[in-house]
Amino acid sequence: MQLNPFRNVFCSLGNTSAGKSIEVESGQITNKEGELTFTVCAVSLIILFSIFPYPALAKSRRPISDIEIREKKNECYADIESGLWGSNCKSSMISKENCALKCLSPACYEIVYEGDPLEEGEKDIVRSQEYKYCMHKLSLGESLDGIRGSFNY
Repeated sequence: MQLNPFRNVFCSLGNTSAGKSIEVESGQITNKEGELTFTVCAVSLIILFSIFPYPALAKSRRPISDIEIREKKNECYADIESGLWGSNCKSSMISKENCALKCLSPACYEIVYEGDPLEEGEKDIVRSQEYKYCMHKLSLGESLDGIRGSFNY
C-alpha cells in the first residue's frame, strides 16, 4: 500500500459576505459555481507541507556542531555524576569517559569503542576522529558503514 499525502485532502476557504466557498476533496478543487480554483488550495497545501514536512523527506540539514557535542557530553557527565549510569561509571576517570561516550551516542560508541574501550592514560586520536565523524554522519541521517578504519594513517 502506497501512502499518498494528497489523498482525501479537504480544504475549505470561505468568504461568507460573497457567499462563495472553495472546497477540495479527493483531489477535486472547485468553488460552488463549479469553476476550477486550484491555486488557492495549492498554495495552502504547499504551506502546510513546508510547516509539516512529509516524513520521507525529513532529514537533518546540518551536521552536529562541536559546541552541541560538548553541551551534550556535559549533560552526560552530569547524568553520570548523579548516579544514573551506575557506580561503575564513577569508579575512575576513564570509566567516566567511556560511559560519557556511550551516553553521547550508543551507536557510535558501539562502532568505535565497544570492542576495545579506552584504557587509563590512553589518548587515541584516530578513534576520537572516527567517533566525531560517526556523530557527524549520524546527525545527517547518513549510513554509518565504513566509520571504523576511516582515519587509519
